[in-house]
This record gives sequence, structure tokens and C-alpha cells, in this order.
Amino acid sequence: MTADASVFGTLARGSRASLERVANLGDGVTAAIWCNEHDEARYVQPGHHTLSVYLQGGYTTHRQDLPNLFGAPGRVCMLPAEHESAWVIEQPMRFVHLYFAPDALAGHAVRLLDAEPRLFTLHDRTFIEDARLAQSCARIAQLDWTDLDDRMCANALANDTLSYLVQTQGRTRALAVRGGLAPHVCRRISARIEAELDALLSIGELAAEANLSEFHFARMFRASFGVAPHEWVLQQRIARAQDLLRSTTLSLATIAERCGFASPSHFSRRFAAQLGASPSRYRQAWQGK
Repeated sequence: MTADASVFGTLARGSRASLERVANLGDGVTAAIWCNEHDEARYVQPGHHTLSVYLQGGYTTHRQDLPNLFGAPGRVCMLPAEHESAWVIEQPMRFVHLYFAPDALAGHAVRLLDAEPRLFTLHDRTFIEDARLAQSCARIAQLDWTDLDDRMCANALANDTLSYLVQTQGRTRALAVRGGLAPHVCRRISARIEAELDALLSIGELAAEANLSEFHFARMFRASFGVAPHEWVLQQRIARAQDLLRSTTLSLATIAERCGFASPSHFSRRFAAQLGASPSRYRQAWQGK
């Protein structure tokens, strides 16, 4: 958290806020406890999400654009990465912040909602009442972050909190699949398939390569390549087999192995189904030219 635009940077360098302590909790989450009074702060698209829970005071603290909403112990604010706001702090207050990058939330969105990460965003919330969020953050604040066991406990609480945010404070826009995968993603997926044709490829591994859930990856892959992932992989295996049959004297068993087929008989069946001739006949026909 060193960027000037970050919430942490704003408080550390652009305000009177006093940092009580800060720690990296792991998995992309940083926690900090602050004290502040008689101050103003402005956040301009910090680039990371911020979850704020007031621990003490803050009764007159408010956003300039929301002058009738005030803070209090247990009140929760959710500031998305694209958030912009200006704050007025009058009376003494103490609060805990959890900072986390959009990528840190993406995994939770994929696992819990099967949501494509680019289309998942958090709501902008100011001084809401949410007992679970308040209790989790207060518990994190109570732990000794220099103790390894306590920090692991804080990490678990932070991960639970992010999962809860995904389920209650986010929104997912409808996925448009007409455009399919981005060109650079297509190239990366093609290269991965080409490099591992002789290995067991899973949809999960390919989806992870594209930073998508399995469900969305399969849909977007078909939009880009015209066929399902497993059909494309088979096509590439057959294409490699054709090349080896034409350019080498390798045995059918060796070619089957190099192209990822379970056995020579499996290779022959798949090859014949695709091209209408067995591998042997294909090689003979090619050599006869």
C-alpha cells in the first residue's frame, strides 16, 4: 500500500490520521488500525477495495456528499477500488481498515458465484449496519498480528469476510459471450494446449489460465474457437498425429503416446472417426504420393 491514491497512502501522508499498526495478513489482504480527529480526507479511485469498521467514536464523521449520515462504533463502510469521496472528521475516532486488491476478491467470486471476475464489483456503502462484518473486523483488530498463530486466525477471518462480501455486497453484470476470449488469451490457451497435448488437460486448468470459472471459460472458448475445449484438443491431437505420420517413421504406439491418446487402438479409432481412414492407411496414402 504505497501508492499516493490509496486509502492507506491518503491517511498516512495526506491527513492527521495516526497509524496504530498495520500488517499483511496474506492472500492479498492488509489490515490497519487508525486513530483520527479534526481532519479531512479525500479518496480518489484508490485502486484497491477498503472495508472500514469504526471501533470507537466517529459520531460526527461524515462524507461531504452524504451530510446526514454519521459514523458510530460498529458502523461499516465499503469503498470499492473505483470509489471517490471526501470526508470530514471532527471528534476522536478509532477504526480498522481491511485493504484488498480486486484480484483478491476475484477468486471468491469465482468459487462462490461462478462469476467472471472482470464483471464482479462491490457496492459503495456508507455507515451500514452489518453485525457479521463489524464483529469479524473487530475480532481481527483484537488479534496480535505479530504472533504467527494470531495472524493465521486473522487471515482466516479476512478470507471469511471477503467471501461474505461477495455474497452480500457485490453485483455481477451479465456476461456477454459474443466476443469470446481476448486474442492474447486465445494465444496463451492455444500455446498451453500445444505444449501439453501428451498430458491430461482439464477444463479447470485451462480456465485458470484464462482467469475464468470453468462455466464461463467453456462458453467463451466456444465463442472464440467455434467448438468446445475438448473438441479443440482432439483436433490438435489429430493434427499432430497427421504431421508425425507424414514426416516420421515412428510407430503408431509412439505417435499415440506423443499425441495424448490412451492406446494405439484408441488412437486408431479417433483418427478414423475424424478422417475416414486408419493411421496406417493415411501414412500409406501419403507415402504413395
